Amino acid sequence: MRWLRALGEVVRSGLTIEETRLEPLLALRTAAGVAIVIGPALWLASPAYAASAALGAYSAGGATFQRTWRPRKVIALGAGAGLALSTFVGYLAAGRLVTFLPLLAVWAFAAGMAWAVGSTAGIVAATTVGSMLVTVTLPTSVGRALEHAGIIALGGVVQAVLILLFPIRRWGAHRDALADTLAAVADYARRLRHDPTAPFDPEPLMTARDAAAVTPSQARTRPPVLHGPRGLAERIRPVVAALADPDVGAPAEGPGRTRARELLDTAADVLDAAARSIRRGTPAEVPPGSADVLRVDEEHEVLEGPARQAAERLVELLGEALEIAGSGGARGKTPTPPGPAGTQFLMRPTMFRLLPVVIRAVRRQLRRDSPVFRHAVRLAAVATLGYLIASRLPLGHGYWAPIASVMVMRPDFHRTYARAVARLAGTVAGVALATGMVRALGPDAHVFGALAVVSAGLSYTLIRTGYAYSQCFTAAYVVFLLGMGGQAWEQTVRERVVLTLLGGALAMLAYVVFPAWETPKLAGRLADWLAANGRYAAAVLRNYAEPTQEHRADMRRALLASREARAAWQEAYDRARQEPVRPRGLTSREAEEAQEALKRFGRAAMLMESHVPQGDSRFVPEAERFAEALEADTAQAAVDVREHRNPDWGRVDEALNGWEDAADNRSPVVRQEAELQKRALEDLATAVSRTPLERDVGSAREEQRARAAVAAESDGSGPAHRGG
Repeated sequence: MRWLRALGEVVRSGLTIEETRLEPLLALRTAAGVAIVIGPALWLASPAYAASAALGAYSAGGATFQRTWRPRKVIALGAGAGLALSTFVGYLAAGRLVTFLPLLAVWAFAAGMAWAVGSTAGIVAATTVGSMLVTVTLPTSVGRALEHAGIIALGGVVQAVLILLFPIRRWGAHRDALADTLAAVADYARRLRHDPTAPFDPEPLMTARDAAAVTPSQARTRPPVLHGPRGLAERIRPVVAALADPDVGAPAEGPGRTRARELLDTAADVLDAAARSIRRGTPAEVPPGSADVLRVDEEHEVLEGPARQAAERLVELLGEALEIAGSGGARGKTPTPPGPAGTQFLMRPTMFRLLPVVIRAVRRQLRRDSPVFRHAVRLAAVATLGYLIASRLPLGHGYWAPIASVMVMRPDFHRTYARAVARLAGTVAGVALATGMVRALGPDAHVFGALAVVSAGLSYTLIRTGYAYSQCFTAAYVVFLLGMGGQAWEQTVRERVVLTLLGGALAMLAYVVFPAWETPKLAGRLADWLAANGRYAAAVLRNYAEPTQEHRADMRRALLASREARAAWQEAYDRARQEPVRPRGLTSREAEEAQEALKRFGRAAMLMESHVPQGDSRFVPEAERFAEALEADTAQAAVDVREHRNPDWGRVDEALNGWEDAADNRSPVVRQEAELQKRALEDLATAVSRTPLERDVGSAREEQRARAAVAAESDGSGPAHRGG
């Protein structure tokens, strides 16, 4: 993508209104926390104390809107403590550049490295840098600095107390994550009615798994409805895919296909009802005809073989979903997953045990090619340089420039530039709005305090609709706070706009000077995904060779690793498409074709998983040999992809040729899916071919399409697979 087009996309993204559900009650509660600390501080102390209290309450309240699965009150307390600490430490070094600048650089670098833990930690850490920058305007003693730090921490405490006293949608984020998973599988089932090879994005499953990890204290209070349905969605997904697939499920045409479509449509209705039940915590009504459709008649059932097995398994799983939809999440009515008590929830470290986890995560990112490390270096450099430049300008409040830089910078190009554009636009609009109101109302600390609370509430309300629109009211909030403290609004307008423009320009320039482009890393991400998919497919095959509990556990671990590798690839691929960088290693067309091939490869493994035999089933020794060949070839192919060599599937070809219809035809489904995997790997090799003189890429692609068309005509299965 060229720079001009990339910048156009940046402007469009920065000013886009995101369609999301507003949460006015949450915004009202958080704005009330700001009001509770501003009012008494104005009445009992001074506007300066009120401004400090508002800083802590506003920032701590904003932190609770970040996506996190920890209790909101813990986030508010942590944000308040971090802000108070940065305020106090910043004051100790303030007054001389020789002490303040090194501290600012180190603190900003640490805030940048906090992204190694997650986006919430990175965003909250960035606010502490802003708090440190503001403290340089406090010409007071160490005792007064402690007082201001305590007032800032009090703002976080107030927000935490309000969350404790007035809970709104308790476990709401967790309910939404689980409901979104069931709704995603329902949508998948509906799309399979018309496209038997429709793709499925596993992101909702990954999000639900992340939300399911809880601490022991959370596990004691978690609603029972949040225990089992995630695993139910995981089990239903491959079953509906196997039922719809014309190769291993229902036939492409005829009564069997009609029956499969009925089952898929009913499955979607039941899963949607279960999703509504979990989201709202109330019993949901299931369509009255669902029970009739889900009855598999021994005599009149038109589905046969693997398709019938998939239908029976789907009916069994949907019975559990019907229980969830009917219970509404009532205690004691929701089915819980089997297994020992210690395995009923995924463990999340408590805040006290999080430190070793954070240290390990940061240590893994301390390398030059890490996007997090490069972001931390940029953040430290821009914060110190911005403060130096702004301090030399004939403007007050020079800290606004580095604050603008720190708050817009992200580890990737697109979000950094989009937020810089959004912040400038929102700041100009917010300052203009606040200026007009100040001019009309005149100077009054109490009026300004009330307007600051209203602006904070509007900022919280719009926080998920787009950064520019939330930033508009954030800018107005800052203007009103400064007006409450006695600052002249005429000076505030000019300073805020000029310094915000300077800070945004520095943030954008820093990414050009020291970028962390994803485009050159695409080949490595693709290789990681290929190797992970190979391990997952091999683990599934070993369950056919020897179905044991250990092999099932290995299959589950390999599946999760494959999803993580796919998510890493997808994130890198999406970012690379927005970067103004020439492709290196993989062109956009090659990356897209390779992605589709790997999706088909993973889908074939998923279809195998849906028919994994039980412990009393007969073994398929050929599956073990094919698993070894598949794992070895994909591991070597991952190395070849990184080094831009053509992958070779010699061992896979040899193992598949030696299979020879699985001896006494014990598992024809596995044999068919193994063929599909081989075809997908061949398509991958064609997509990433980097030696046109040795291999005619165009001819190879045409040959592959012709072979797929002939195979489809010969077995009547319809068009070749298109999605993963």
